[in-house]
Amino acid sequence: MKTIAQLLQRAVKQLTDSESPKLDAEVILCFLLEKDRSYLFTWDDKVMDDDIIGRFTALIMRRQAGEPVAHILGYREFWSLELEVSADTLIPRPDTEVLVEQALACMPTHACQVLDLGTGTGAIALALASESPQATVTAIEYQQSAVALARRNVKRCGFDVAVLQGSWFEPLKAGQCFDVIVSNPPYIDAHDPHLAMGDVRFEPLTALVAADNGLADLKHIISQGYQFLTVDGWLLVEHGFEQGAAVRALFTASNYHQVVTHKDYGNNDRITVGQREET
Repeated sequence: MKTIAQLLQRAVKQLTDSESPKLDAEVILCFLLEKDRSYLFTWDDKVMDDDIIGRFTALIMRRQAGEPVAHILGYREFWSLELEVSADTLIPRPDTEVLVEQALACMPTHACQVLDLGTGTGAIALALASESPQATVTAIEYQQSAVALARRNVKRCGFDVAVLQGSWFEPLKAGQCFDVIVSNPPYIDAHDPHLAMGDVRFEPLTALVAADNGLADLKHIISQGYQFLTVDGWLLVEHGFEQGAAVRALFTASNYHQVVTHKDYGNNDRITVGQREET
């Protein structure tokens, strides 16, 4: 027989490789108990039954092996939306909310067309749809399993987002244009040592790695995106913290103006935006 406090104490000692062992243990136990974290502090002397102890122990072992908490729970919160996640695509990161913030700042207040490229879970598209009822949001994803996941999240959240299957701009109709295009594409170099660390070990390389020192997909999106923007439309991309200068150069070479790189919550270069000039 163990109390909540004892279970958490033991779990924290097990999760020595985690950057947040206490939080991980608390979130997992809250998931099993279907309670919020305040319950753990209020009832820390409550004795847990054998079923909860067994299930908690099993989940902590999975986390100890490095499996992301989001995969263990089966969901991740992004922009206050609870999204289903899986090993088929990236787990939405908090820093990607900066991309949402900047996209919202670029979106016109009237009815507009928005495109999310490489949508994965659908996180960015759904966040934008949740804040902009005037927008028509389209999302594109290449991996069929991720398309199915994004469509489940659209149904789960209840917003009107169309999810298309295909490679980048390929599924779009001729002449189709958007006021805002956003993308968080693969941008990590294949030899980056971070690929062997932390949660990314459990995420698909296809969603992480790009050729040409991580710039190949960014080059394609930036060069091709211009023709799919309305006059004065905006393209916004997420990229690596060391890629700001290179990405700005790509925007400039493709004739965008008002090119700016924005910082993430850790004060690293993360989001670069550019606008299509009036012709």
